[in-house]
Amino acid sequence: MRAAVFVEQEKPLSIEEVNANPPGPRDAVVRITASGVCHSDLSVINGGLPFPPPCILGHEGTGIVEEVGDQVTSLKKGDRVVAAFVPACGDCFYCIHDQSNLCDVGATSFGASHATRADGTPLGAMTGLGTFAEAMVVEESALVKVETDLPDEQLALIGCGVTTGVGAALNTAKVTPGSTVAVIGCGGVGQAVIQGARICGASRIFAIDPVELKRKTAEQLGATDLIDPGQGDPVSQVQALTGGRGADYSFEVIGRPETILQAYSVARRGGTVTVVGAARMDSMVTFSAFQLFYEEKKLLGCIYGSANVRRDFPRFISLTETGRLDLGAMVSRRIGLDEVNDAFRAMEAGEVIRSVIV
Repeated sequence: MRAAVFVEQEKPLSIEEVNANPPGPRDAVVRITASGVCHSDLSVINGGLPFPPPCILGHEGTGIVEEVGDQVTSLKKGDRVVAAFVPACGDCFYCIHDQSNLCDVGATSFGASHATRADGTPLGAMTGLGTFAEAMVVEESALVKVETDLPDEQLALIGCGVTTGVGAALNTAKVTPGSTVAVIGCGGVGQAVIQGARICGASRIFAIDPVELKRKTAEQLGATDLIDPGQGDPVSQVQALTGGRGADYSFEVIGRPETILQAYSVARRGGTVTVVGAARMDSMVTFSAFQLFYEEKKLLGCIYGSANVRRDFPRFISLTETGRLDLGAMVSRRIGLDEVNDAFRAMEAGEVIRSVIV
C-alpha cells in the first residue's frame, strides 16, 4: 500500500510503498477513504510534537473495515468507521469516570508500529493511526462504527478537528445560551469552536484571525464579529464591543504562549478561558499570581474536546445531517495522497481551512 512517511524534521513527506502488518487479535484493517490534513501533522514535521521518524502521519480519517482480528467484537467487514486519535477502551480509570478523551490506552498506542518500509524498517503511526495511507491497521478501541450518508471528506473531519472544536464549546467550556465568545485562531479547529458556540446559543461570537479567508468562513459559520489583529489589539477590540468587560468565554486555538495570554486577557473577570491549541512541549506561559486570584477566571485545558467519541461522533453526525453543523464549508480542497506536501504549504500560506485526502 502507499503511504506518506515522515522521514526527517523540516523535510517533505515521502510517498512510499509500505507493507501493513497482519492484524492482531484486537485489531482491524481499515481501507481509508478520506483523511484530513491537520495542523498537528505539520507540528510533527517541524518538531512541535514529538513523534520520531520514520512514521506514517495522519490522525483524522474515515474508512471501511476490510478485516478484523479474532477477538474483535464491535466491528465486522464492511462497517464504515471514523478513527479516534485517542482510543476509548471503556475499562480504564478515565473511561469509567467519563473522561475517555484521557484514556490510558492512548499513552501506549500513540506511536504503535503497524507497518514496515520496503526494507523492513518498522514504521510508527501517528497517534496509533497513520491515516495518510491507503489502509491502516488499528486497535478496535480507536474505531467508532457509524451509519450515515455523509460524504467521506466531511465524515473524516469528525475524527479530529470537529470533535476537538465543537467539543471544546459543548463539553469543556460548556458555553451557555446568550453568552459572548471570543475565538483566537480560525483554522479548521477554530471554525469548529465557532460552530460549537453557535450551537450552544452564544449571542455574539468574535472571530480573531489575521487571514481574511478564515474570517470570512467564520462569518459563514456563525461568527457575528470579525476581528483582524493587524488592525489593532484584539483584546481592546473585544472589550470595546462588550461594554469594556471582555468575553464570557475565550478559546485559544493556535498553541502559542502569546495567544494563550491573549485569550486570558480577552476573557472578562469571572470568565472561562479554554486552551485548545497544542503548543510545543517546551513552551511556557507565565501568569500573574494575583490575576489568577483576583480575576477569578477559569483556565481550562482541552484535549479532544473532552469528548466521549462513542457518544459524540454520532451526535456530531446528527447535527450535520439536520443542518445545524456545516462540515462542507470547512473542506477547502479535495486532494490525492501525492499532494499532501502541497497541502501543508497551503495551510501555512493561509489558503485553506482543511485539505482532505480522498
